[in-house]
Amino acid sequence: MPAPLELRLAIRLSDTPDGPHHEFSLVASQGVLADGSTVPDPQAALAAVLRYGEGIFFPKPGPPRICTQQYGGPQRAVITGTFGGRPVHTELSLTDGCEIARWRALAPLLGGTAT
Repeated sequence: MPAPLELRLAIRLSDTPDGPHHEFSLVASQGVLADGSTVPDPQAALAAVLRYGEGIFFPKPGPPRICTQQYGGPQRAVITGTFGGRPVHTELSLTDGCEIARWRALAPLLGGTAT
């Protein structure tokens, strides 16, 4: 997929539902980082978003997914902003195998490393 013309994302990450949260941002233009990015590793975050963002932010309809019933923890992330001019509002969690896979795909955007 070609890089979106503009990318402006705000990430709000919490370790527990009622606990403190961390906020990061990722800003890029033409697939190149721009001023205003505050994620710990902006280059890795941009690479993850360009690789997985379209499918995670704008999933295509399809048959129901079968997800393993495992619990990865109470962490939650809310990602808002724009991706190639399209509005983004995505919530990530660790509530089952499918959600854990989404979290891992975008881990650099959430301040971690991809696994």
